[in-house]
Amino acid sequence: MPVSLAPYPDIPLFTRLDESAARFPDHTAVISSVGLPGGGRAHASLSYRELGALSDRLAAALTALGVRKGDRVGLILPNCAQFVIAFFAVLKAGGVVVALNPSFPPARWADQINDSGVEVAIALAQFYDGLKGIRGETPLRQAILTPFDQFYPASQRAKRPRKPLAEGDHWLDDLLDAYSPGQRPAVTINPAQDGAIFQYTGGTTGVPKAARSPHKALVANSLQFQRWLRGDLPDEEEVFLAAVPLFHVYGMVAVMSYAVSMGAALVMVPSARDADDLLSCIDTFKPTIFMGVPGLYNTINYHPDVVAGKYDLGSIRACISGSAPLAAETKRRFEALTGGTLMEGYGMSETPTATHINPLRGENRVGSIGLPFPDVECRIVSLEDEISDVPVGEKGELVLRGPALMTGYHNMPEETALALRDGWLYTGDIATMDEDGYFYIVDRKKDMAIVGGFNVYPNLVEQELAAHPAVKEAAVAGIPHPHKPGEEAIKAWVVLAPGQETTAEALIDYCKTQTRLAPYEIPRRFSFVAELPKSAVGKVLRRELVRMESGGE
Repeated sequence: MPVSLAPYPDIPLFTRLDESAARFPDHTAVISSVGLPGGGRAHASLSYRELGALSDRLAAALTALGVRKGDRVGLILPNCAQFVIAFFAVLKAGGVVVALNPSFPPARWADQINDSGVEVAIALAQFYDGLKGIRGETPLRQAILTPFDQFYPASQRAKRPRKPLAEGDHWLDDLLDAYSPGQRPAVTINPAQDGAIFQYTGGTTGVPKAARSPHKALVANSLQFQRWLRGDLPDEEEVFLAAVPLFHVYGMVAVMSYAVSMGAALVMVPSARDADDLLSCIDTFKPTIFMGVPGLYNTINYHPDVVAGKYDLGSIRACISGSAPLAAETKRRFEALTGGTLMEGYGMSETPTATHINPLRGENRVGSIGLPFPDVECRIVSLEDEISDVPVGEKGELVLRGPALMTGYHNMPEETALALRDGWLYTGDIATMDEDGYFYIVDRKKDMAIVGGFNVYPNLVEQELAAHPAVKEAAVAGIPHPHKPGEEAIKAWVVLAPGQETTAEALIDYCKTQTRLAPYEIPRRFSFVAELPKSAVGKVLRRELVRMESGGE
């Protein structure tokens, strides 16, 4: 078990970038790379000197545009160099990052922009029409636009005319050209109190809410990762594969913040769903650390070109699997292919990411989320009184205390009071602990499903389906994926309105075109039933539907 890392540095998160830029100015910080249609790759890199200077320039620009300490700034960007630049620029300007899912429909962006109070958003140029469409119903007043290939060599950039921008909106490159690093604002940050990120999560209820994490929480969590995964290479020689989305706290902290804290390189994978591109990145750039989800590792395990030995995966030494249970066969097969160690872990947006991981050099226990990080205290408390500790091996709610907890949910005091009690975070997950201190997640108090590493909240999907004129009511739940062991799929059980008819295909098309659902939230499996199982007070029993689906009695 690692020793305590306390006391943790009392510094803003952006200081870690400043330190890396000073210590390793010529080391590669970010590699952006995409496959070309005719073969080969287009790629560009930024050094730590360049990353530091660009984020300083953008921080100066944001301040000139009116961003002040505590203001929330939205990022609507995939994995690209611009995300890293913008993230640290917002923090250097004293702002709070609100990273929005680029795959969401604009109406979903509007929900989170309204809730968080975002007035300035930095986004890909292709999202501009969507942002203009929601501007009148949100506090959003300014957009900063960038093409995906902004930092690629001129010969590799797409030739496209610039869109005309509305008054007050800007192109990112114009702002970067207009300011110098010396104009970076001087902002005083209280690392323990001042917010660094608002991370949207369903928490324990499925109602989206923004977990507020201060700078110190991200600094502490990055250091916990650094200690847990330390290998034989100097920290700055590690190469991280940024395959999980940086807009998700897993990628934001466990990949980006961790890598930048060490002065290591980040290899950007814009879409891990393109398996060929992902494998080409691994083969070309030789990453040593690869954070992912079970579905991503399974994609690699069974890819025909991997099976045929086309790609060299031997650079990978350490991987963490999160967001869903890791099947033993997935772990065994991936480790055999790479020679690295794949460890199951556990975390939450409220922590702000991992709190438990199996050891890199110790025993990995199948089905376990591993051991707590340094300085993370854990209890398993009674599901009845939510206070008493249960004996070893018995089920209860996992509660946590440590240096990386959120300060609360934005504008949700009641939800905050439920989650944070006397310094402990109530996770909403049912767990056990064995006699050696390994933890196991055995159930969820919340009904959230996990699809491809993304949280899917049944309430939202049910509401959208229920708006279809042929649907009387619907229930949605995660079920074991029929073709991908250890993964979940979304299924909907639908009761039709009297005299109405429809099909699964028609409902899928409806979800794609008439709802606010992201692609991974749309059910692909449907059952049409006469009625839904309900409790005595009329609550739909989703677990009963899942039990029936599995053939349970």
